[in-house]
Amino acid sequence: MDSRTEPAEAEPEPAAAIRRPSRQSTAARPPLVRELLLVVGLFVVYKVGRQLADGHTAEAFRNANRVWDWERTLHLPGEGSVQGALLHSDTLVHLANTYYATVHFPATVAFLVWMYLRRPVHYVWARRVLAAVTAAALALHLTFPLAPPRLLAAAGLVDTGQVYGPTVYGAHPATDEMANQFAAMPSLHFGWALMVAIGLIAATRSRLRWLWLLHPLLTLLVIVGTANHYWLDAIVATALLGIALAVIRLPRGAGATEAHGLVAADEASDEADGEAGNSGGAGGAGEKESVPELVGARR
Repeated sequence: MDSRTEPAEAEPEPAAAIRRPSRQSTAARPPLVRELLLVVGLFVVYKVGRQLADGHTAEAFRNANRVWDWERTLHLPGEGSVQGALLHSDTLVHLANTYYATVHFPATVAFLVWMYLRRPVHYVWARRVLAAVTAAALALHLTFPLAPPRLLAAAGLVDTGQVYGPTVYGAHPATDEMANQFAAMPSLHFGWALMVAIGLIAATRSRLRWLWLLHPLLTLLVIVGTANHYWLDAIVATALLGIALAVIRLPRGAGATEAHGLVAADEASDEADGEAGNSGGAGGAGEKESVPELVGARR
């Protein structure tokens, strides 16, 4: 009596199961409600701190003259050269003012949201760096109030926001209740923009990811051309960001775990599909090779 026992073929895992996010990636994502409360709380503390730093008008202008002299001593290019290029076109000035008023905060929020959803490990790292830089900037605003170059007579620059619009500042800085206009150093416009670019470069693997550096470069030209910041404001912001990045390191393996996650899932799915197809072909060959053994067994 012949008895044939064939091994049960393992069913390939469905592609949906393979593409499920890894437990490591899910565990790295902090609770959403906690993050919203944390970010909103940090923003409120920063706004209150900026208001506490307001009211030092005389000191802010003394510091502005010092910064202007320091830049001339360091032979930094004059801010007027960038503004002169903008003033050749009213449309260009208006676009620069619009960029200054509308891109800074929304771009940073969009960056954090994307990192939270797609790169949770990178998100925690980026949020900590941004919080550290912002806290350091607030401390500097409190100890070193600084009038922007658009308010400094020695600079001879145009307040493009007031002349061409739009602007986020009131016409009278000393009585502006919406913003502290004497908090020019460091420039968080530039510091945040540079961190957005660095974070996206670190979290992605595209060959074009270095183009994200155009965001801080354009931001630098805008903040200087609109006379809202000195060159030194951006330099100090870069230094603070560099210190924060040196202290708050990106966890090892974060890039391999997150940036290649989707690619690895797709490759695993393709490999599973290929093995499923090969197993069918191998099964047919196996049946043919087992025929002589079965024939011999009958003898």
